[in-house]
Amino acid sequence: MAEADLDAVIRQTARAQTKAVMAAAKKRQAVWVARAAKAKDKETKARFRHLATSTILNATATAKRLQNSAENAADAYARAMKKAMEEPPPATESKKKSEKKSEKKPAKKKAAA
Repeated sequence: MAEADLDAVIRQTARAQTKAVMAAAKKRQAVWVARAAKAKDKETKARFRHLATSTILNATATAKRLQNSAENAADAYARAMKKAMEEPPPATESKKKSEKKSEKKPAKKKAAA
């Protein structure tokens, strides 16, 4: 990846993060489903199943937002680099500045009382 464009790296990182989010959500969903299977009453089973479903729905929405943010950032970077390549280089300023070094006065010592 030494020669990779930064926008491609941003996209690749976002894909990896999205996969990690979804894998964690699937593990969490499995925990809720297992708890639902062990539940004694109907109401508790329904609550755990609802939590399992909500986990996947919320994780999917989060992954989509993460992916969209990364896409926007990568596109913005690509546009900025394209614009920078089209702009002429900045004009160099002539070195008319004097090379005088400012002399610092020694700090005054406080008189000991």
